[in-house]
Amino acid sequence: MRILLTADPELPVPPTLYGGIERIVDLLITQLKQRGHTVGLVAHRDSNTLADRQFVWKGQRSQDKLDAIQNTLLLKSAIRDFQPDLIHSFSRILYLLPLLRSTIPKIMSYQRYPSARTTSWAVKLAGESLTFTGCSEYICRAGRASGGIWHPIHNCVELEKYTFRPTVDEDAPLVFLSRIERIKGAHTAIEAARRSNRRLLIAGNYSTTGEAGQYWREEIEPHLGKDGIEYVGAVNDQQKNELLGQAAAMIVPIEWDEPFGIVFTEALACGTPVISCPRGALPEIVRPGIDGFLIDSIEAACDAIAQVSKLDRSKCRQRVEQCFAAPAIVTQYEQLYQQHAQFKNLRQKQQC
Repeated sequence: MRILLTADPELPVPPTLYGGIERIVDLLITQLKQRGHTVGLVAHRDSNTLADRQFVWKGQRSQDKLDAIQNTLLLKSAIRDFQPDLIHSFSRILYLLPLLRSTIPKIMSYQRYPSARTTSWAVKLAGESLTFTGCSEYICRAGRASGGIWHPIHNCVELEKYTFRPTVDEDAPLVFLSRIERIKGAHTAIEAARRSNRRLLIAGNYSTTGEAGQYWREEIEPHLGKDGIEYVGAVNDQQKNELLGQAAAMIVPIEWDEPFGIVFTEALACGTPVISCPRGALPEIVRPGIDGFLIDSIEAACDAIAQVSKLDRSKCRQRVEQCFAAPAIVTQYEQLYQQHAQFKNLRQKQQC
């Protein structure tokens, strides 16, 4: 098949540091090429992938109206040039506007909450030529309220980047790895670690301005350097592998409905159990008592910390190999491509 992928215009594919969607698109391109497909990409000008053809967005701001117009026209031109059998968009659905009434199969993937208004009018215009994926069943449930056909396909992990650690030291630390803001629950992780008399390593970016800056100064910074609570800064892929691998558990007790959260599967890939909360997509990732715990209070978090050493770390790794590894996830996309491409063939037969 000839498949044209699109990514948001702000970051290159793959990203140099952070950029979960861009990593997924890069993995998808690599795996699809290995399976014999011809792949095109519309993305940031600094993208460096194995795609057969690459087209560069003219505008680099997703929310800018002028950039949106330029990018919509650019995508239309790229399709005319590349002649894909199917379009798979990880960027704005607005860019598909001129193509919605065409019979070319289109897949729109959401890594965050879909807009009810835009998805509903897209379904009305495109009909069966458009289908949706969400990075979790949780996101798909939100999308289905606006109509259309939705398929949950989870985000994937590059297993080769994460070293499985079957055992850790008895005094292994807990790790918090995420953006340091209230909804990620770093303050809860600190309190649970202090009550459990366990070391906690905190990694991730933090802000110095606004509410997030106030949160850092008042609820996180005063605890650093005391009771085994340490801040280790932002981490790259190699540092992340080392940090997660040495941990007794990763504790990120979220206070919002997480659309997916790739870091949870990255921890499991290292064999590291996850302690979080039963919100958003977390119940789709963590099996309580098998590869982690889902908690709803400080007391429950302390109980989970006391029990993590009893979990079999190999089951954490197996969970990722079976459900979240790149080959397994790309196979789901490939099957959806083949299924959805039949729509165009059926329409052409009906017109004959």
